[in-house]
Amino acid sequence: MYFLIQANVYLDPDHYKIFDALEELNIDYDVVNIPPAAEKIDFETGRKDVFVYGSVTIARLAKQNSDWFPGSFYGGNHLYEVYSKYYGENLLNDNASVYKISEQLNWEKDEMKFIKPYNEAKIFTGKVFSETEWKDFVFEAMESQINRITQDSLIQVSEAKRAIKEARLWIVGGQIIDGGYYKFNDDAPFEEKVSEDGLIFAHEMINLFNLGEAFVMDICLTDKGWKIVEINCINSSGFYPNTNVKSVIKALNIYFSN
Repeated sequence: MYFLIQANVYLDPDHYKIFDALEELNIDYDVVNIPPAAEKIDFETGRKDVFVYGSVTIARLAKQNSDWFPGSFYGGNHLYEVYSKYYGENLLNDNASVYKISEQLNWEKDEMKFIKPYNEAKIFTGKVFSETEWKDFVFEAMESQINRITQDSLIQVSEAKRAIKEARLWIVGGQIIDGGYYKFNDDAPFEEKVSEDGLIFAHEMINLFNLGEAFVMDICLTDKGWKIVEINCINSSGFYPNTNVKSVIKALNIYFSN
C-alpha cells in the first residue's frame, strides 16, 4: 500500500513517528503540503492503493479521489448522529444535541457543559465550559481571522460528566491493534496498559456496531462503568507518546493489501 502523508500536521511532536514506522516497514510513501484553504490535494500518482494521513483537511479532500483505496474514511459512520443510534447509553455523552456555534444555548445557574466540534473535529478543542467561558470563546472565535470557525460551524453539546481515566484504541478489521491511556483524572493510579475490562468493553462495542474497516475509538472509565468518549477518523487521529505507531501502520498495510 502507498501512504500519502501530510507535512507538519499542527507541528504535532509525535507526528514524525509515522515516518520512522514507514521506513522500518519498508512501505512506500510520499509527503504533501496541504494549505489551510486547499480545495483539492495537489498531488498525482499512478497508484490506486493509497491511504492518506494528516489533518481533517487531507482526510476530507481525499474523498474526492474515489479511485483511491482505502483512501480516506472521513465522514459517514463517524458522525455522532449515526453511531449514537447503535451505542446509545454506552456513550459518555449519549444525550448530546447539535447546534450552530452562533446559536444561544440555555444555561442553568452554575451549569457546566461539554462542548466540541460536530463534524470538523479540529476547528477547536472540545472541553468543559461554563456559560461565561463559552460566550467569551465564541466571541473571540468569531473575531479571529486565523481559524476556520464560522457562524454556521456545528457544535455538539452535552452534560459535563466525570471521567476517571481515558484511552485511545486503534481498530483495524474489527481488531484492536493498539491502545493506550492519554489521561488520568482524580488521582487515578497510573497504568501502563489499558485494563482488561476496558478492552472487553471496546470489543463488545465493536461487535455491537463495527462502524468501519479502520477507525479510532476513545473510551473512558466513569462511576457508571466504561463509556465511549467519541469515534475518530483514523486518517486524522493524532498519535500519543505511548502509541505503537509501527503496529498501527503494519496492520493497515497488511489488512488493505490483501
